[in-house]
Amino acid sequence: MQKYDKIVIGRKEKACFPDLNINQIDVKIDSGAYSCSIDCSHISEVYQNNNKVLEVVFLQRNDDKFTNEKIYFKEFSQKKVTSSNGNSQVRYIVLLKIKLFDKVYTSPFSLTNRSGLNTPILIGRKLLNKNFIIDTSKKYLSNNCSK
Repeated sequence: MQKYDKIVIGRKEKACFPDLNINQIDVKIDSGAYSCSIDCSHISEVYQNNNKVLEVVFLQRNDDKFTNEKIYFKEFSQKKVTSSNGNSQVRYIVLLKIKLFDKVYTSPFSLTNRSGLNTPILIGRKLLNKNFIIDTSKKYLSNNCSK
């Protein structure tokens, strides 16, 4: 049996987003997805001091982690993303810090409305590949990501 230096992660986990003040939120681990995505109820380009910034409200009103806080990003990009059902859309991309297993990772996240889905955050291969091995029979192995 081969020994790995990677962390075993389950199909669902708890994660924290220290810069967003979001703690112990469910994330779906998806080896079929290339990138990560996060649910947003508001995404808009606005101007602050004559500079274009991205204004974002994370999560939906019915989510118990929803704060209605507007977060501003000076650095952002846009990318065409194709979902599992084959639909393509242009999404905003921002770098976010995510804490799993008491370790903080920085990864690009696409911003989208995931209100019709069971889990507000999806973690894809771009973050998983170098850090984790997925055990689909397990859930909530990393539920210790407290502040």
